[in-house]
Amino acid sequence: MIAVVMGVSGSGKTTVARGVAERKGWALLEGDAFHPAANVAKMHAGVPLTDEDRWPWLEAIAHEIDALRGQGKSAVVACSALKRAYRDVLIGARPDVVLVYLQGSQALIAERLAVRKNHFMPPSLLASQFATLEEPGEDEHPIVVSIAQPPDAIVDEIVRKLEERGA
Repeated sequence: MIAVVMGVSGSGKTTVARGVAERKGWALLEGDAFHPAANVAKMHAGVPLTDEDRWPWLEAIAHEIDALRGQGKSAVVACSALKRAYRDVLIGARPDVVLVYLQGSQALIAERLAVRKNHFMPPSLLASQFATLEEPGEDEHPIVVSIAQPPDAIVDEIVRKLEERGA
């Protein structure tokens, strides 16, 4: 199984994905590592990415997901996956890929971003993240978890829900 942990910047994707991967003994893919240098430079400069910027990045992640699936390996992928079209690239018709949505308010995430250090995504882009966000619909069968709780509780909830789905 592959779990794609999605949410806006500052929602805790990396922390939560790492926790789930460690708990399950699965591989961890950090979606940000697949960004080309030009994307990182744009975000660092406070310039929101366009869909054209994102397609090669999403395709690279999808390629790695398919490689892991082909090897029979399970993994957790931390990736913003803000739009349905982006999730369609990552998940599509892959029945063994599950969407996990880290849901939180813009105010809560802004508080977290204000204290985050050494990240290329500046807090000034949070509004553009929420403007781009298309929350997953029921037809995507997401696991939706509130980020208002501590990271360990979020990981516990996700692991429990993954296990309910056979992971």
